[in-house]
Amino acid sequence: MQLLKNKTAFITGGTAGIGKGIALGFAKQGASVAICGTNRERAEQVKSELEQNRVSSDQQFTYYIIDVSNREEVENAVQEFLSAFKQCDILVNNAGITRDGLLMRMKEVDWDDVLRINLKAAFHLCQLFMKPMLKARQGKIINVSSVVGLIGNPGQTNYAAAKAGLIGFTKSLAQEIASRKICVNCIAPGFIETKMTDVLSSEQKEHLLKSIPMARLGTADEVANLALFLASPLSDYITGQTINVDGGMVTA
Repeated sequence: MQLLKNKTAFITGGTAGIGKGIALGFAKQGASVAICGTNRERAEQVKSELEQNRVSSDQQFTYYIIDVSNREEVENAVQEFLSAFKQCDILVNNAGITRDGLLMRMKEVDWDDVLRINLKAAFHLCQLFMKPMLKARQGKIINVSSVVGLIGNPGQTNYAAAKAGLIGFTKSLAQEIASRKICVNCIAPGFIETKMTDVLSSEQKEHLLKSIPMARLGTADEVANLALFLASPLSDYITGQTINVDGGMVTA
């Protein structure tokens, strides 16, 4: 059974880590997929992998090299996507960056950049894709937040603020468009094996694992599995929720 047969998906931050895992997971379930990123070489590689995981001859795969916080670039990509794919069934706002540092020494540009990419980009994408989704009276929007947006983390006030904002954004938007059969949900990953965690020292990872009941980092595929559920008809009565993928790290 192909859970996403004949569906189309637009995924930001889709050239690595969690976004790449979601893109590949969707392709394996029959979806046509467009990914966004800032590195053309990585985008080409992921597109090639999507092609290798095709399950139907009518699936389409493409990528857009854009700054998701730039309204004009996003508008152009959305227009190109809708022209080529005709509809958007699933939007995944996954793009994110970190600019860590203690607040007392944080540069304003580091605050602004994190808020622009991690939060404002979701505003742009949701607003631009809402019209076709409302017209179709169906759609799935998945925003990728973080457990840091729920519990905070020293040295990440900017990141925590953006991810917490994304959770509030999700809850509000879900209520606005639920009557049109559009579901809006949030995934809050814990510590996942990606480039963001690769930079941690062995000592830091050992300390980190003590806070995770399952005593290991998660994988991009484990986050992608939840995204697949939320993108599929299996979750049609679920909206406005934030679901953690964190090995039991956050329980309240």
